[in-house]
Amino acid sequence: METGAKEARVKARFDYLAGYAKIRLTTKTGGVLAPQPEQEARGNIDVLLEAAGWHVCDASAANIHAARGVAIREFPLPGHGFADYLLYVDGKAAGVIEAKKEGVTLTGVETQSDKYIQGLPAGLPCWRKPLPFSYQSTGVENRFTNGLDPTPRSRPVFAFHKPKLRAE
Repeated sequence: METGAKEARVKARFDYLAGYAKIRLTTKTGGVLAPQPEQEARGNIDVLLEAAGWHVCDASAANIHAARGVAIREFPLPGHGFADYLLYVDGKAAGVIEAKKEGVTLTGVETQSDKYIQGLPAGLPCWRKPLPFSYQSTGVENRFTNGLDPTPRSRPVFAFHKPKLRAE
């Protein structure tokens, strides 16, 4: 995809989400619905992932070969619940993202990410077990843990890494 077209698509998605966060939805009975805080965080995370070059999709429409980097939302991990995002690089699982609503302290979320990187079902293609990379994100604040480090620990990052970097 051409860089200009990609930037336009990311900007359009961001503008859509920014507008969505400001509107109020009404129910048939006149009640008011607002996006849940974690849903807003996921919308922001989608924008950040797309800006970094990831193809973002739901688990029901997943194609791990759709792009070099594929982020699958709400991926089921039997016995461990659902990973908010499972990251595939070159058709193999490489990491997870745990999404939390804005304002949550992310340093304690690393333990939840750990259960997901170790809970990949047998038979799914992956780079290694446990998965080497995990992120914790509110869509505003992001932390990254590199399981390949001699002493892995969560560190703040400004954005998600590009799939190309995760492949290296």
